[in-house]
Amino acid sequence: MGAQWKAKGKAQVADARGKLFGRLAKDIMVAARAGADPASNSKLRLVVEQARKASMPKDTLERAIKKGAGLTGETVHFEHVIYEGFAPHQVPLMVECLTDNVKRTAPEMRVLFRAGQLGASGSVSWDFDHVGMIEAERDAAHPDADPEEAAIEAGAQDLEPGDEEGTTLFLTAPTELDLVAKALPAQGFTVLSAKLGYKAKNPVDPANLSAEALAEVEAFLAAIDAHDDVQNVFVGLGG
Repeated sequence: MGAQWKAKGKAQVADARGKLFGRLAKDIMVAARAGADPASNSKLRLVVEQARKASMPKDTLERAIKKGAGLTGETVHFEHVIYEGFAPHQVPLMVECLTDNVKRTAPEMRVLFRAGQLGASGSVSWDFDHVGMIEAERDAAHPDADPEEAAIEAGAQDLEPGDEEGTTLFLTAPTELDLVAKALPAQGFTVLSAKLGYKAKNPVDPANLSAEALAEVEAFLAAIDAHDDVQNVFVGLGG
């Protein structure tokens, strides 16, 4: 949870499916600005692979590519915005948004942050490391591939268990994200996702929060995560 917060529980995961497709569609549209052909656009290729793994409908995927590449005649412009502050009980977080209307998103985020505290730019980011995050799994031909050895050989700075069982999250310097992602397959790992993100330097220990306090934090994070413009929520909460 110190790297990225995600909803827990089967019901929440099921409800998040449509949200996931929406986020992937935005990522696809942004990546497709550099070209509609995944073969010559590495960022687009990676997001398309994520979308297929998530079982995004083919027509939805293809429409997002065409829209982002400007092949539909529509103008698509998403602005990348970071909101930073605190969840209840002084748990720091960074909220990454992609929005086509900041004037709409900003006041809506202020409302959501009323249960916590919305900070100015730089008020929380100093306590987070800006890193590359690569989630990968052993490929079928290398079931015994060692994550630590792969991290060393590929040039990753650190690693930790991934969000899904059997996956590993490789952490890199922001400038080395693509290099490490390209090197991991030679070490027996299939890259599932690769992006820039934020990892807390001093995450709050959940053991120091009561069950009631932790529930308040989870409810706050769920409300933030449910907003249509939110792409990622990075939280300073350990465990």
